[in-house]
Formats: sequence, structure tokens, C-alpha cells
Amino acid sequence: MQYPKPFTDRMQRMLGEEEFSIFLEALQQAPPVSVRINKAKAAPAPGLQPVPWTETGFYLPERPLFTLDPALHAGAYYVQEASSMFVEQALRQAVNLSEPLHVLDLCGAPGGKSTHLASLLSPQSLLVSNEVIRSRASILAENIAKWGSGNVLVTSNDPRDFSRLNDFFDVMVVDAPCSGEGMFRKDAHAMEEWSEENVNLCAQRQQRILMDVWDALKPGGVLIYSTCTWNEQENEQNIAWLAEQEGAESIKLQLQPEWGVVPAQLEGVEGYRFYPHRVQGEGFFIAVVRKAGEEQPLHGKSKKKKYKLSIAGKKEQALVGDWLQQPGQYTFVQHGEKISAIPENLFEAADEVYQHLYVVYAGTELAEIYGKKLKPLQGLALSQYLDRSVFTTAELDLEQALRYLKKEDTCLGTSGNDWLLLEYKGLPLGWAKQIGNRINNYYPKEWRIRMELPAELPSGSFVIG
Repeated sequence: MQYPKPFTDRMQRMLGEEEFSIFLEALQQAPPVSVRINKAKAAPAPGLQPVPWTETGFYLPERPLFTLDPALHAGAYYVQEASSMFVEQALRQAVNLSEPLHVLDLCGAPGGKSTHLASLLSPQSLLVSNEVIRSRASILAENIAKWGSGNVLVTSNDPRDFSRLNDFFDVMVVDAPCSGEGMFRKDAHAMEEWSEENVNLCAQRQQRILMDVWDALKPGGVLIYSTCTWNEQENEQNIAWLAEQEGAESIKLQLQPEWGVVPAQLEGVEGYRFYPHRVQGEGFFIAVVRKAGEEQPLHGKSKKKKYKLSIAGKKEQALVGDWLQQPGQYTFVQHGEKISAIPENLFEAADEVYQHLYVVYAGTELAEIYGKKLKPLQGLALSQYLDRSVFTTAELDLEQALRYLKKEDTCLGTSGNDWLLLEYKGLPLGWAKQIGNRINNYYPKEWRIRMELPAELPSGSFVIG
């Protein structure tokens, strides 16, 4: 594979002749396959090799056809590159996760870091996961719904819009758009698009993004910055520039030697580099800084009385009130024809986000009103807090599950007139409506599997036990 000469010249200078040769050899090898388990829904298959810097990441011995595993569609795990899971170390070492926090994942799509953050934060914390491109925001909302945490708002806003939420966030994660050098062995298109000019443009855009959102981070708050590239312009130089502009304090992380992560320093700023010949993962950079100023008190209830969010009517609340575990801990809101559940302690913070940003998905979408009846929604089926005892369930075999996920009609040999919660290996997949002997498939059409099923289906999941 022929890499751009300015890239190889720089990497050779950074690594030295001997290590550079090993680095090039690693770029020719197949990338490892890794996943992160949703502990609220499943356990990993026995014998999987753990990703060393996270409690829920595992390597797979080979890459299965993930599309044909219903557990993926049920949100039991997420396919994520191992190096990017290091955000867990940054968060655990820099933040008290037992506190209720307001957290922003600024560049959230397709959802790897956001679902990871959702698993690490306490249920009393609010995660705002943002994606500026609307089509990608829809994919992000799908993956958030599948994960089922219930304390996440998905927004679709430009970074500059977050300045309206002054001193709102305790933590920000900015996985900045970059030149993508660390993805060269996974994505040939990334190498085709690479140029020194593009590196410069990315570095400038990253600085603009950081300044656009900086005011929304409260004094004493933590910013976690990452890219999937290796050049200093987009990494250490940007963080050193931020420290100089805003007085941000670099936070040093503790590393284990066996991890293979390479620390880097520039002008007093600490950064951490991931090279494919040193770690079992792709190229990555991460740095953590703290905003100058004293930490503010924990977020309390405000005195304002005027809300943008509308509380659902008493009749609707009575119908959905026992659909989630611990029903008394939610505020039921109505947005258009949809009823959602937002944790009661997060209602005012969620409303503040609604007042300033465009929200795509919020909390747990429970039901849609049609006429005098309610139709349960996909977010409810996939919620970690769904009370399954309230609903009639039906267990599907693999072929039935995949045909349901393709949004095909299926026959269960049952009869009645009720909503059915369809499951695979005890994992809820979604809703169907039984009308006599007929089953109407209510799986979201935009989520459906589009590939044709092979004649011989896989025997089981590589991922979950």
C-alpha cells in the first residue's frame, strides 16, 4: 500500500527508523474486531479476550456477520473500535462518576462513545448526545434507543449553538472530525482524502469547535478531546493552544505499561497516543483538560415555572404509568403525538436543553397516540427499565427473529387481539400486533435489515453468552 509521502516522512521522524518499519508492517495487518457489552442486557460469551482499559470491551476471534445477530439489534452490545474505548479511563480518572453530572458528547454519531458514556454515568446524570448532520443524528438516535439507558437526549445542532447553555455541562467529550490517519488500514477512502492541506483545515476547524462550545463547560469542568489521527497539529498543538487561550489545565492520566499507550507532551500538555504496532486497536489520540475556575455546586432545581416540555395528560399517564420499572421516578411528557418518560430529577435540565437546542430523541419514547388508543413504541421495547411483566411476550427462533427484523410478516401459530413483545433469547426486539391469527409487524421500517438472508444461518452469537 502506497501512503502519502508527507505522511510517511512525518511518521518516520516521530517514531524513528526502526519503530517506523514496525509501524508500517502493522498497517498491513487486518484490524482487530472489538465490541462493548451492554451489561444491563447481556453478559459476554465465555473466553473472549478483554480490552484492557475498559470493563466491558472484548476482542472477537474473527469478524462475524453482525447484521445476522439479533442481539446486536436488541442493544445487547455495540461494535466499537478498541482504542476509542479509552474514553472510559479518561472519565474514571478525571471525574467523580458517583455524582449527578451533565455530560455532552458533541460529535456523537454513530453512537459508540455515547452508548459507552451512558453505561458509565449514574442514572441521575444527563447525557446530551449531539450530531450536527440530521441524517447521522437519526442513526445516533437509533443506537441510543437500542442501548435503552433512558437518561439521554439526542440533539442535532451546530457546536456554536451550545453557547446558549452557559456553564451547563460538567463534562464534554469532543471526538473531533479529523484527517483520519489512524483509520488508514480500515478505510482506504480516508487515505485517498488525506493531504497536508486537509490536515491544516481540520486543525483550524477543531479549534473553532473547541471555542464554540467552551462557554457551555462550567468552571472546573472537564473536557475530553480525541481524534483518530497522529499529527501534532490536530492533537497536542490544538490542546496547547486551548490551554494558552483559556488557561485550561492539563490532566495527567495513569497508564499501565502493558497497555502500550504512548504518552506525549507539548508545552505542558499531556496527551496519549495509540499506534497499531503497540496496541490492539486503531490510531487514536486523547487528552483531558480542566476549565479554570472553582467548581460550581451540584445542579439544583431552578425557580422558573414556565417549561417548554408539556406534561402528558392524566389519562395518558395512567395508561403508561406502569410500563417501566420504578414508575414513580419519571415525568411523562408529550411532544406532538408521542409520550416519553424522562427521569423526574432530570426534567428541568432536559427542559433547559429543549429551550435552546433542537432535540431529536429524549429519554424513553413510550407510546404514540392514535385516536383514543396508544401504540407502544420501539424505545419502550428496548429500554433497560421495561417492565416485561406488563406485556404479553413471544419468544422467536433465529429465523423468525431475523424475518421480524427485516420487517416481514411472520406466523407464530397463536391467536388473540393484543400487543406482543417479541423476544430472542430473552432480549426484547420490538412490537407486533396480534389480530386474530395474523401478526402485524411494527418494527421501524427505517431500522429494518435490508440484506437477503443466507440459506444457512449462523449457529449462534460470538458475542453474548
